[in-house]
Amino acid sequence: MICIHELTKDYGCYKGIFDISFSLQQGEIVAFLGPNGSGKTTTIRHLMGFIKADHGKVKILDMDCFTQAKEISQYLGYLPGEIAFIEDMKGIDFIRFIAEMRGIKDFLRIDELIEYFELDAKQYIKKMSKGMKQKVGLVIAFMKDVPIYILDEPTSGLDPLMQNKFVEYIQKLKKEGKTILMSSHIFEEVENTCDRIVVIKEGRIIADELIMNIKNKRKKHYEIIFVNEIDALQFSKKYECILNKNKVSLFYNDVNELIQELHQYKIDELLIRSQSIEEIFLQYYGG
Repeated sequence: MICIHELTKDYGCYKGIFDISFSLQQGEIVAFLGPNGSGKTTTIRHLMGFIKADHGKVKILDMDCFTQAKEISQYLGYLPGEIAFIEDMKGIDFIRFIAEMRGIKDFLRIDELIEYFELDAKQYIKKMSKGMKQKVGLVIAFMKDVPIYILDEPTSGLDPLMQNKFVEYIQKLKKEGKTILMSSHIFEEVENTCDRIVVIKEGRIIADELIMNIKNKRKKHYEIIFVNEIDALQFSKKYECILNKNKVSLFYNDVNELIQELHQYKIDELLIRSQSIEEIFLQYYGG
C-alpha cells in the first residue's frame, strides 16, 4: 500500500533524511516515531507529493507520490502536523469547503464525525481552541472513506477523553482493513492502535519492529526500599541501578536471582512492575 525505498533529501549540514526504507501492507497500522526534527514530517511530505526526493522512490498503491499526487489523493486521508485554516470561516463552512474540493456530496459521514468528536462546528475557527481546531482536522482527514490514512500528530491538543475516542476510532478503522501511517509522541496511543513501529533519528531509520516483539522484550522494573542506606549502597555496587538514599531502582530479568541476592539484606518494601512501552521507546531515542 505504501512503499518507501532509499528515500533521501539532503538539506546540507547533516539535515534531512537519508536512505529511508520501509513499507506498509494492507490493513497494517504503523507508528512513525522519533524526536522532534528527526525527519518524520519531511518523510510524510514526500508521501503527500509536496517534496521531490533527491534520491529513492516513494509510492502509494504503486503510483509515484510526486508525479501522481493528484491520482493518489483520491485514495488518501491526510492530517498534517500543522493545519492551515481559513480563520474567518466557521468550522462547518471550512469542512464543507474542503469536502466540495474533494468531490464529496454526501455529508452523512461528516455529520457522524462531528458528533463523534464532539466538535462545535458552528464556531468561527479563529475563536476555537487548539483542541477544537484539531477536531476539525480529524473530521477532514476521515471525511472520505478511503483505504489509506496518513496522520501527523493526530491527537495534538486533545484532552485525554478525546484521545481515547480517537484510539477507539482507529481501532474501528483497523477492523475495516484500513492502512494507517501515524506519527505520535503518545506511547499509550501507539501501543493500543499500532501493529508496528518505525523509529527515525537524525534522518535515519534506527528501528522497525512489531509491537508484539517489543512487548515480549519488556524487562521487570524493581524498586527496592532498604531498611538502611548502608545496605542500599552495598547492593547498588553490584548492579546497574539508580540509588537514592535507601531506595534502589533497576531493571532486571531474573527474579529468582535477584531475590536470592536480596535475602542477605533487610528490606522494608519491594515493588515490581513490567517495563512500560514508553521506557522501551525512549531507549531507541537515546533516553
